[in-house]
Amino acid sequence: MLDTTPLLDAADHFAAALRAAPQSRLQRGAAAEGLALARELARRAQHVETPGREPRTMPDAGVFVVADQVQVAGRDLAEALRTRPDAEGEAVTEAVSLIKAAHRRAFP
Repeated sequence: MLDTTPLLDAADHFAAALRAAPQSRLQRGAAAEGLALARELARRAQHVETPGREPRTMPDAGVFVVADQVQVAGRDLAEALRTRPDAEGEAVTEAVSLIKAAHRRAFP
């Protein structure tokens, strides 16, 4: 079974940073960065779960919800990869890289 711990840890870490950020930082771009990441993680999870189906877009629920969206999307992707017998570790590595890059952009 695929180890998705690094993906879960990275998503949790970024979500915690978003939760701890002041409203002004969230409004200056950190929340937008988080939402873009959550949408990409959700898109990837949907692709794994239902390949060939057009993915739904995660809604913008506001700056105070984006941390939860990042965490949920990260967990959804981890679970989709973990339960897929043909999933490769590269998918986890790519997701972790996406999360870390978004974190650096949100909190330079």
